[in-house]
Amino acid sequence: MNLVFYILRRLAISVPILFIGSFLVFLMVAGAGDPLAEIRNQPNINPESIAALSHQLGLDKPLVPRYFDWLGGFLTGDWGISIAQGSAMEPVYPKIMNAFWVTFRLIIGAEILALILGIAVGVLAAVRQYTTIDYVATTLAFLFFSMPIFCVAIILKTYAIDINIVVNQLGWSDVLGNPFLRTTSPESLRADGVGDFVVTYIGAFLLPTLSIMFISFAAYSRFQRSSMLETLNMDYVRTARAKGLSGRRVIFRHAFRNAMIPVTTLFSVNFASVITGAIITERVFNWNGMGTVLVEAVNKNDPNVMMGWVVVIAIAVVLANLVADLLYGILDPRIRVG
Repeated sequence: MNLVFYILRRLAISVPILFIGSFLVFLMVAGAGDPLAEIRNQPNINPESIAALSHQLGLDKPLVPRYFDWLGGFLTGDWGISIAQGSAMEPVYPKIMNAFWVTFRLIIGAEILALILGIAVGVLAAVRQYTTIDYVATTLAFLFFSMPIFCVAIILKTYAIDINIVVNQLGWSDVLGNPFLRTTSPESLRADGVGDFVVTYIGAFLLPTLSIMFISFAAYSRFQRSSMLETLNMDYVRTARAKGLSGRRVIFRHAFRNAMIPVTTLFSVNFASVITGAIITERVFNWNGMGTVLVEAVNKNDPNVMMGWVVVIAIAVVLANLVADLLYGILDPRIRVG
């Protein structure tokens, strides 16, 4: 029950933050310009159609009532309409959700790989401090840490083009590509076979996943190494060694769990930057995820899509921080959630 109350308290704190943040973003979106400017310049658009669309978007109301109308619709699942297709109307909710799950699949795979590799390499580098393993791990971490994610993505894409050229010369189709440029219907799955379907999706996910993973891996490995070195010099770890416990038992039973706490904090902080990196990566590899939706919304000055995008990302970041807070109590029993 203490855990349940703790989660409820954290969510209760997050609600005002999301409310204030959404209002500030709404002010910025509303001040960005006229969403109907491009439509007004189209031929064959009469003033009545402009007035009807302006009324449907709530542009004929004062700013504060417009915000509360949007908020009430958002909470009830009516996120408004998108004007990205000109005068054609498209519901915002399915557009945002479809794009979010595309991006989420990419982020979760990259983060799982980055955490596993970063923690493993960080622990190994700390245990083997000042050895060749430590120097190689440190060099790779600083290399990826200093490279912008778009640079990593472009380099990987360049190598992918070369690999596909070689594969095509062997008479095979591309092994590294974009799933959204291929037919992935159940009929095509039965026609092509499960093997081809799996190869297609592995090839599609591999490069963007690696692009995000390399950047996160650099941060996780450095934090894990630093935290592990600090923990290994603690008095209780020295006492465990003096009692004659094996090195493996000292590392994994006494040092590892406490050394994971800073990395857990980094995960919650890093989640927002990972989403930003995913937006850039999606544009490089032509993924139809949140990055594409955001760029289109900004270019078209589409207020409902921009608001839905920001709030969904904000909720995802809040939930990531909540997960990190819960992990603290699992990693260190001294941290109570009651």
